[in-house]
Amino acid sequence: MTFLTRLLASFALVLALSLTAPMASAQVNPTQSSVTEDALFQALGTGPVAGRTTIPDGNAGYLIKPENKAWAALQGQTLHTLSIVAVVGMLALLTLFYLLRGKIRVDAGLSGRTILRFNAIERFAHWTLATTFIILALTGLNLIIGKTVIMPLIGEAAFGSLSTAGKIAHNYLAWPFMISVLLIFLLWVVHNLPNKVDLEWIKQGGGLLKKGVHPPAKKFNAGQKVIFWTVVLGGAALSYTGVMLLFPADAGTFADWQFYQTVHALVAAAMSAIVIAHIYIGSVGMEGAFDAMGSGEVDENWAKEHHSLWVEEVKGQSATAKPSAATTPAE
Repeated sequence: MTFLTRLLASFALVLALSLTAPMASAQVNPTQSSVTEDALFQALGTGPVAGRTTIPDGNAGYLIKPENKAWAALQGQTLHTLSIVAVVGMLALLTLFYLLRGKIRVDAGLSGRTILRFNAIERFAHWTLATTFIILALTGLNLIIGKTVIMPLIGEAAFGSLSTAGKIAHNYLAWPFMISVLLIFLLWVVHNLPNKVDLEWIKQGGGLLKKGVHPPAKKFNAGQKVIFWTVVLGGAALSYTGVMLLFPADAGTFADWQFYQTVHALVAAAMSAIVIAHIYIGSVGMEGAFDAMGSGEVDENWAKEHHSLWVEEVKGQSATAKPSAATTPAE
């Protein structure tokens, strides 16, 4: 075959391919080997939908797991509803209580004489715990109801920035919160052990329901003891589950992580409701109560009406200390 013949044959082959290529490509079905939407949803009922990954974490290949649908419904519906009911419900109850009972006054009036109730270390531990918990509660609540409640009010961009800042605050403020929970436990556990006096306080409703009723109590009454143990035990539960959420590799399986997340949210909702009640009593709900954690000193009449046994202990200690400090006159 001459050179001219080979050249003409090559040209004819190229021309033939160029004419037949569009026809061949037009016959290809682009979805023939791909997963259709119907097939995807059918797979949800039989097993996990997974892909292939080239990174060491094989779990990253899971796109959808059927068992996660129940957890997603729990997050988006049940926990969402319980969080709103806990917070809004407590606010409604306290509003009703205030309208019916009003502010709890000191029946004998303020005496002008004060007694040291909490020292600087105790107040520091309390305010560290209170401040961090409020921020943690608000940022955590934002993760549950923020998308449906807050985002429509401020827009997607502002909500994204707010949620990012909240996540950072939540992760870092968790540590001083845990330290302060431990600190108040060490400072006050000896005063928060149940005793027979608590039963009488409970029988009389703590003097909150009727004016002029002042059941005896030591440094902490039965109601305050309930709050103390709620904060300590609830704080311990939040601390442990929170650490598991921060370090999910140590949490175990997906089911374990989901369990910790659910417990974390439920405990936070319950604690938020109880802390709201505590804030109400310690501020607008009771005259003279804020001074205990404000200046650390409370009015003597307030102390006698709400913690009479504690006042007797303090005065007894003072009376015992004074003679020992006095000098013996020379003969």
